[in-house]
Amino acid sequence: MELPASLRQAVDRILERVPLPELKQAAKTLSDRYRAELRDGRLHMAQDMAVKAYLAARLPATYAAVRASLGALNEARPDFMPKTLLDVGAGPGTVLWATSDLWPDLEQAVLLEASAAVRKVGEMLAADAIAARTVWQAGDVTIDLGDVESADLVTCAYVLDEIVPASLPKMVDRLWQLTKDTLLIVEPGTPAGWQRILTVRTQLIADGAHLLAPCPHQAPCPLSPPDWCHFSRRVARSRLHRLAKDAEVPWEDEKFIFVAASRQPAAYRAARVIAPPKSGSGKVSLKLCEPDGGAGEKLFTKRDGDVFRLARRLDWGDAMEPGTT
Repeated sequence: MELPASLRQAVDRILERVPLPELKQAAKTLSDRYRAELRDGRLHMAQDMAVKAYLAARLPATYAAVRASLGALNEARPDFMPKTLLDVGAGPGTVLWATSDLWPDLEQAVLLEASAAVRKVGEMLAADAIAARTVWQAGDVTIDLGDVESADLVTCAYVLDEIVPASLPKMVDRLWQLTKDTLLIVEPGTPAGWQRILTVRTQLIADGAHLLAPCPHQAPCPLSPPDWCHFSRRVARSRLHRLAKDAEVPWEDEKFIFVAASRQPAAYRAARVIAPPKSGSGKVSLKLCEPDGGAGEKLFTKRDGDVFRLARRLDWGDAMEPGTT
């Protein structure tokens, strides 16, 4: 998956005169902070160079994860076409771009972001490229949601890992209150990210939400450590991306986990592939999370006919049509 051409060109314009040694050092510092999940009171992207490092080293991957999560949401609720978006902890507008790509008729977007440096770059990226009326607001996602207006789609991507755990229940409760239709939360695909999503999932179910994706059911998650639910998207690296990260291969795999919950039920419940398929001659084994609340490996062979041909085309994260399992 690649960035939209207009976004990629806007990023290139911002980065074209940035000294590579400074960009590499800033990318390393930013990566170290994310990996350590530091909560030291400082913003990960408080400074201009940190924002530029994010554009070079992280934006392609987070965009791919968000776009894939929105795609799963859309598959579960094909009738949902949001006109308004509220994105909290918006960064440089990653969700705005992914949402606009999927729903080009989006009319209004409010983006809440604490870092002035990030808001400035986000506005530059979106200028003359995003059709929706876009409003950037300064604010801390844990304390500044009181006066924010509700929206059809509310999103929070790669933010919970920066929040003190004790603040999460109140924040999630407020996000759900602000959700007219659907709420999407995306986190890194680590065991810790999965645990955060599980906590959010439990809270949303208790609040009466309908899970759209990735879960095909509202029963307790059937997985247990050391296993964990997550997905992956392969991301093409630009030359600058490789240089900024001292990377040799022209791609990277972004692992992520998400939950999409709505005030409306999903159109149907479909089993989800929750691990890379295992293929052999005339057979494929899929690890499926099932609508009945269970999860496990299921083998499909040529003798299964059309079901086998369907199963062979599925990839990690895909939904399997009802009635085929």
